[in-house]
Amino acid sequence: MNTIEKLGWDSSIQHEEKDNLARVIAVQKNSYRISDGEMEYFSHLSGKFMNQAYSSLDFPAVGDWVEVQKLVDEQKAVINSVLPRKSQFVRQAAGTKTEAQIVAANMDTVFIVNSLNHDLNLRRIERYILSTYESGATPVIVLTKKDESTPEDIIKVTTEVEEIAIGVPIICISSITGEGIDELMNYLPDQKTATLLGSSGVGKSTLVNALLGEVVQETKDIRETDSKGRHTTTHREMFILPNGALLIDTPGMRELQLWEGEAAIDTTFQDVEALVGECRFSDCQHDTEPGCRVQEALESGELSEERFQSYLKLQRELAYEKRKQDQKARLEEKNKWKKVSKSLKSKYKSR
Repeated sequence: MNTIEKLGWDSSIQHEEKDNLARVIAVQKNSYRISDGEMEYFSHLSGKFMNQAYSSLDFPAVGDWVEVQKLVDEQKAVINSVLPRKSQFVRQAAGTKTEAQIVAANMDTVFIVNSLNHDLNLRRIERYILSTYESGATPVIVLTKKDESTPEDIIKVTTEVEEIAIGVPIICISSITGEGIDELMNYLPDQKTATLLGSSGVGKSTLVNALLGEVVQETKDIRETDSKGRHTTTHREMFILPNGALLIDTPGMRELQLWEGEAAIDTTFQDVEALVGECRFSDCQHDTEPGCRVQEALESGELSEERFQSYLKLQRELAYEKRKQDQKARLEEKNKWKKVSKSLKSKYKSR
């Protein structure tokens, strides 16, 4: 087996010189740790890369394949370029600035991790499902802390999640007793990459330790009053499991602000979209129009008001985000040509 194949190399990627390839296995601010399957290197971006990068999406993320120049004796490397991604989980970066943040790249599966306690948030799960479909990966919902839950609670929570996660596998596990781990491993085959996403305190780090069979991630107890946890994982990192699968652990996200998702609305809310398609008028606003199938479903209880309002809210949020991104793109293009014009004028005057 080629060394980079151990890291989940995708044979569909066209690249002749595999000796100068590596995969990003950890990111901490502007520092990158990469591996070529034999050795790990601490790396930085080349000057040319920095000059040509226009967007935050251009920079390496955990899971990326990168073309590098290795300094083997020093165990360092220079990243020259990022290879095209087959998938990328993107969110709106925290704060008020309009900027994308890549959480993970080139993953096959996204494990949306929630605990079976009262921190469960169905609306947040909808956001994760939407972003996962948009990323190009397959969502799987993992409900943790089964050992702390009663059979009645497990049935209740699983039923609630099934209603909003149509067609998405749901696995209830305990990282302490090992219940459900074998079922989870069906989604972690050799040389495939999965990513753990979810809020702080849901048990992602404990799950990583259980899957690796050793303590590599620090864990902390959650608050008993509201089941909310504190951040323990401070950076994104990829681990190779004993069976050869690759797993990316990420810091907890209390909120997931959408960056994109227009194409995935239909899949995430296929129940609502099916009702919309049955309305009498194609431009139905689902309010007071006659023959509105959505209103009929709301009145009968076939569709919950919370589910429908979430559908409308996410559509509004995506439309708003798109307008902000378009405005930012126009400003960046304008500033780019200002710099080009200024440079040309400077060259002309120097002649």
